[in-house]
Amino acid sequence: MFFPIRDDDKDVNIFPYVTNGILTLNVLVFLLQMSSQEFTYGWSVIPYELTHGIDLIVPQAVEIDGYGEVEIPQAAGPPIIWLTLFSSMFMHGGFGHIAGNMLYLWIFGNNVEHRFGHKWFFVFYITAGIAASLAQISVSPNSIVPNLGASGAIAGVMGAYLVLFPHNRVNVVFLYSIITVPAIVVLGMWILTQFVSGIGSIAATSTAAGGVAYMAHIGGFLTGVTVGMIGRQLFGTEPDSVLFRQYERDARDYRIW
Repeated sequence: MFFPIRDDDKDVNIFPYVTNGILTLNVLVFLLQMSSQEFTYGWSVIPYELTHGIDLIVPQAVEIDGYGEVEIPQAAGPPIIWLTLFSSMFMHGGFGHIAGNMLYLWIFGNNVEHRFGHKWFFVFYITAGIAASLAQISVSPNSIVPNLGASGAIAGVMGAYLVLFPHNRVNVVFLYSIITVPAIVVLGMWILTQFVSGIGSIAATSTAAGGVAYMAHIGGFLTGVTVGMIGRQLFGTEPDSVLFRQYERDARDYRIW
């Protein structure tokens, strides 16, 4: 599996204020979470709360195959419970969670912000995050397990990146080497694993107490692809790159792919 560490952003001629601002906000909210467990449970998305219009404030018990009865903590959330759709996309479940998400946002965010502009990139990011949460809620409307993380919104950024910059070079760690491959390969493999894992999670009949919200990733990614296709029509073709020029010369030449 490829692990991206950097992309080709030589054509980015703006300072990514929004991308950096979102990165900073995620870190600040994570620090707040570390100081208040009640904030994490209260301001995360709980599908049951949104589909039933209530705010769960006492622990809830669920049956988990292999674990028996598990108690899920709850806490008071915002006065309008739907606001958790916004707050949850800036929250994370641990250091590894936020580190991975912020790396992907840092790699792919500035290019998309460059193409959309600051204002529309921010609108797009929030929209992708909400769409991701709604996709997860649609497959588990009665779940009382907290959903949180920037993964859905960042999946949207990656979907838009795939459409807008399919031939951009991305440096990735593969086995014990760093190699360069087109974005379409890196992101295509990533979303394929999400679809495979998502289908498996949908097919499961047991209640899950946690883990990866694959449908949020898929929902965010498809939102990004859709907006990216619209953006490609509005903003023109992909900027020049080494791989793009090679593909233009001979579409059959996949040796550097």
